[in-house]
Amino acid sequence: MQLHMDSHHFTHGQLDWRAAVLAGVIAGAVFLVLGVILMALTAGGSLLEPPRMVAAIILGRGALQSPQAVSIGVVLAAFVVHFALAIVFALVLGLIMTSFNLDSSMGMASLAGGAFAVAVYLINFYGMTRLFPWFAEARNGASVFAHIVFGIVAANLYMRLERKTSRGVKADAGGPS
Repeated sequence: MQLHMDSHHFTHGQLDWRAAVLAGVIAGAVFLVLGVILMALTAGGSLLEPPRMVAAIILGRGALQSPQAVSIGVVLAAFVVHFALAIVFALVLGLIMTSFNLDSSMGMASLAGGAFAVAVYLINFYGMTRLFPWFAEARNGASVFAHIVFGIVAANLYMRLERKTSRGVKADAGGPS
């Protein structure tokens, strides 16, 4: 099997919104479970700490108070923010994959998803900490790992769920019947 590097140049592929949203929701759920468990195991913190940190993005620092108690409002805010971000990240990843034909194989999709996830981790935990400094304490290998798993799951799900109609039409146009 030979990889043709010139086959991964910019194309005008069309994003499959349905596939990207579904991939984002599922990969977001995987990330949520994995992230909460890994953070609790590696940092020795509360299982409620990650949701509180995410909720604080829209609720402010007040959501970080009282580590033993958590309100339904904090949990709902955390879910809304988490899944909205997961869907946005999956949409961006799907657009990148489609635009550069990175959805051509499971290996290429996994590589693209992993690389994208590392970029998201760096932006979130080093760039966005200027706005949300409480995320600096979550900079660790477990967070990187959870992000990479998210990226690989999102990329592979997008590739599996994506409707190939736009490429299929191009490939069949003018060809023998």
